[in-house]
Amino acid sequence: MKYYILFFLIGVIFFTGCNDSQKDQKGTFVGGQIMNPYNPYFILSKDNKTIDTLFLDQNNQFGKNFNGLEAGIYSFNHPPENQIMYLEPGDSVLVWLNTMQFDESLNFSGPGAAKSSFLLDMFLNNERNNNLMLSYYKINPSEFAGITDSIKNRRKNKLEKLNEKKNFSESFLDLANNSIDYDFYHLRERYTFLVKKYYNELAQQIPDDFHDYRDDLNFNDTELKEYYGYLNFIEDYLRTRSIERCLEEYDTNADCFELHSVDNIQYRISLADSLIEKSEIKNIFINRLAIQGMVFSNNAEKIDSILNILEDINFNGTNLPDLKQMAAIQKSLLPGNNIGSLSLTNFQEENIQLEDISDKPIVTYHWSMEAPEHYKWQHSIISTLREKYPELEFVGINIDNDSQQSWRNTVEVYGMNKEREYKLNSANINVNLLKNYLNKLIFLDTEGNIVNGEAQLNTPNFERQILEFLNN
Repeated sequence: MKYYILFFLIGVIFFTGCNDSQKDQKGTFVGGQIMNPYNPYFILSKDNKTIDTLFLDQNNQFGKNFNGLEAGIYSFNHPPENQIMYLEPGDSVLVWLNTMQFDESLNFSGPGAAKSSFLLDMFLNNERNNNLMLSYYKINPSEFAGITDSIKNRRKNKLEKLNEKKNFSESFLDLANNSIDYDFYHLRERYTFLVKKYYNELAQQIPDDFHDYRDDLNFNDTELKEYYGYLNFIEDYLRTRSIERCLEEYDTNADCFELHSVDNIQYRISLADSLIEKSEIKNIFINRLAIQGMVFSNNAEKIDSILNILEDINFNGTNLPDLKQMAAIQKSLLPGNNIGSLSLTNFQEENIQLEDISDKPIVTYHWSMEAPEHYKWQHSIISTLREKYPELEFVGINIDNDSQQSWRNTVEVYGMNKEREYKLNSANINVNLLKNYLNKLIFLDTEGNIVNGEAQLNTPNFERQILEFLNN
């Protein structure tokens, strides 16, 4: 089937290509096939703006010729999954994937596809390197430097050899080389953070030239703003610099690794504000940091402090109203507040309040259909906890705005407990904000009062928190 779509679409391209090329040499064709689709469409976007939604036909195929697309990184979304591709005028890129292994099965073909294939290969290698970091950070800095140098050189050589065959445009070569560099910088920053936190002896061995690249950083590369490696680097850079600043000022690590403290959040926001001039990049990190600070706040004063930080830097990003709503949500979930009247829909499509579900103390967990790996892992653990702690009622709350039927289908397909799965009635709440609570559980007494709003599933002290909750 994979090759059927390839030849079919290439045939379409060439059949129409003669006329189209005469009319418009700058057209860009995007097409493909999705096996085992989650939904009947493929969304192409850039800069967080949807360019078009391409619907799948009876063979799960799609395709369209676009006029006027500028060269650059584009995102494509087949909810809940997404990836990036690189497009230039004149490209004809075919996408083939199987949702059972989205990233691993993803394949690009056709004229111009080599650019997207290179970025995909970078992504998959970065995923593997992220997993290896758990062992990498235990080696000395010189050895780690050698590993990262080797990774960088291999990628540069691969790009050079590909260019000899494909004759890439200068714009893509610049982007590809920069993406390799920032992936390299990201590894160095992650290592620095980890050894400073866990292996101070190794941290003392970091040579003076280990961070030489910091002198030539560009925090305003709008061509890379959709490249995850670039964004990951900036996030880790801000984190590492905040730790280094703290250790220099206080000469102790007692509180320096409290990444959600007001002091740490304030420093990182101020640093992002001073380093990043482009609002479309700056706002990404200020939003992230503000939300992190709020979600991990355990009192209203801390939440207000985060909002005050935004006020101090005169932040007026488009997401400011959402951040204020985030503050209100977090305040409502602080210990002592009552959320027993929270409106939910059960599997029989009846409206019900949270406090009416059970006479037992309740533990809520939250999930989204856009994070399938998370809810599969989550429900597996919850199933074990239900058996271990029968005196508690574990209540699943889906936060999506999708249809009731989509939610019901997901509950049935994955064998969730229908009697303990509910859908949140939250038309007025930004679902993207609620996604920040997917890793949190909320402990409620029999009256609907919040006892603990900070528990996180499968953390080292999680079951201790459960026992404390039961013994209160």
